[in-house]
Amino acid sequence: MYNFINRTLICLACFALAACSTHKVSSPDGTLTLDFQLRQGRPAYSLVCNEKDILLPSPMGLVLLAGEDTLRHLKWSVQSVTFASADTTWETVWGEEHFIRDNHNEMKVCLADGEIRMNIVFRLFNDGFAFRYEFPEQDMTDIILLDELTEYIFAEEPQIWSIPWQTEYYEGLYTKASLHEKDTMCSPLTLEMPDGMYAFLHEANVTDYPCQNLYSRADNSLGTYLTPWMRDGRVLDHKAYLTVPFVTPWRFMILTNTLPELMASRIMLNLNEPCRIEDTSWIKPMKFIGIWWSMHMKEWTWSQGARHGATTENMRRYLKFAAENGFGGVLAEGWNTGWEGYEGINNDRFSFVTPYPDYDMDALSAYAGELGVNIICHHETSGRADEYEADLDTAYRFMQLHGMPAVKTGYVSPLIRTRDGYQFNRSQGVVRHYRKVIETAAKYHISIDNHEPAMPSGLQRTYPNLMTQEGIRGQEWNAWAQDGGSPCSHVCTLPFTRMMAGPADYTPGVFAFENPIIPGTRVHSTLCNQLALFVILYSPLQMACDKIENYEKHPAEFQFIRDVPCDWKQSRLLDGKIGEYVVMARQDRHSEDWFIGAVTNEDARGITIPLSFLSEGEWKATIYADAPDADWQNNPYATTIATQNVSASDTLNIHLATGGGCAIRFVKQ
Repeated sequence: MYNFINRTLICLACFALAACSTHKVSSPDGTLTLDFQLRQGRPAYSLVCNEKDILLPSPMGLVLLAGEDTLRHLKWSVQSVTFASADTTWETVWGEEHFIRDNHNEMKVCLADGEIRMNIVFRLFNDGFAFRYEFPEQDMTDIILLDELTEYIFAEEPQIWSIPWQTEYYEGLYTKASLHEKDTMCSPLTLEMPDGMYAFLHEANVTDYPCQNLYSRADNSLGTYLTPWMRDGRVLDHKAYLTVPFVTPWRFMILTNTLPELMASRIMLNLNEPCRIEDTSWIKPMKFIGIWWSMHMKEWTWSQGARHGATTENMRRYLKFAAENGFGGVLAEGWNTGWEGYEGINNDRFSFVTPYPDYDMDALSAYAGELGVNIICHHETSGRADEYEADLDTAYRFMQLHGMPAVKTGYVSPLIRTRDGYQFNRSQGVVRHYRKVIETAAKYHISIDNHEPAMPSGLQRTYPNLMTQEGIRGQEWNAWAQDGGSPCSHVCTLPFTRMMAGPADYTPGVFAFENPIIPGTRVHSTLCNQLALFVILYSPLQMACDKIENYEKHPAEFQFIRDVPCDWKQSRLLDGKIGEYVVMARQDRHSEDWFIGAVTNEDARGITIPLSFLSEGEWKATIYADAPDADWQNNPYATTIATQNVSASDTLNIHLATGGGCAIRFVKQ
């Protein structure tokens, strides 16, 4: 449960503004100023940073269908403006930071056109801004959202890192291009500004609303394209079905001078509501292993047969290994009946309570309990969200009965079948389904690892049982991708792009780089690069993805995975450049230990790491580094492991091989 530490200072000033149509609000430190104005009755806003234009006057608003009337070009007038300030600190249940400060100034503009009323709420932080639309209670009740008119008109054209909006499951490679060279893009976007500043554009608290996408317009402008509804296989103009009163998700932009400042921002979490789960003691971050990678490498199968992976025998081995090596859980994909239907052998649907005959759920649950290890359940739906939703209570009671505190859900299908028919996985209908799953799981003390999700928007603050999600081109692509696997630059790009939206189940930890099934496809990294990803790519449910046998071949390197936690007291980007290299430091939430992960792209490089983040005193550093002759293509296993005593005044000089990495643990002496 979140604890509010500082009192919130609220200053309200309400006044009539019949003759005024321009209103300003600034960040607490005064560096950012947002100007709201009505231009011929239509709302717009602009943004200035240290007296320099960032956003020129940019249109705002929604297009609604109320009855037979399309509400598009309303002529708004300002009825009142309310100002407020807040400075609070709250405690996370888990996360990259133990405590988060929420310091902002707010301006609420109340608008009207006749009997129709709309409010726009702006919040200015020292490192960015946010706004959302509110429709208070009024004569209108049920309305249809046709469009959102939000734009971002930049004073100077930025470079944008993004993936196309129709990227299936968001599993794409982020690429950089000028704004005018982009088309329609998935949110979020990471921007490099001409003056050297950085920005991150996304949305927060997506509730009963479609996910936003953004598209390039003329004159350095980005427009908003909401994910549409579908009906009978047709894409509709309708974006959402809403009941007044309602609020939209927050649209927000982080704006900073440096990448470390960009990655330190917690605006998205601050824009979500406080925790709604009264007792959160059952929500436990953990590392886990699983019966998973061998299926992607075509050695085992999900469905039953001669090469079935999730058997009682295999699961007992994995549970024993997990207990011996400090893992909190084991994932077993393919434990339940129905995978033949998934593979097109028949039309069977998944059962979420019926194990295959060679998977003894009762015996395995008892064995896991004896070892003190959790079984992480897996529920693939094949995109049949309607069937899964009908089975939720039964499935989660079954999990609770068998001591399974977490579930990995899956929706592998180009379109998701909901109670409202087939929809995009980021439409309002599927967003509703995902929320139903999270809320139902919380009733049974179940944590969620959601695959094929809507893009995260900070909801883990409100429901911390939503612990991690996919929505990322993860490790599995390195087993079977026809393009040969993700390039080395991919993991140097993700921290500044997708990972800014929230935890991701990337599944690091491959220790075997050969691929006899698809020889042209493989993991583009050294072994030390894989170690570093446990620090760089954050997830509170963190899976070490490889087989037991491959970890047993490299016990010295595997020690780092045994030692590294997945719940942090504080996190800092020490150095990096998007797509080129990353150096990340994090401190364990439950000890004084610090950990560093560093990775590079296809270019070998030397990095210098000042240790000024360490507290006073002597520290023992255990350094896992690429050997001098290491490289990802020809010698990925070459590693040196060294220990030395260091202090905050010291600096480490580390060599990173091509596709290489470094992982370091610091223990206070």
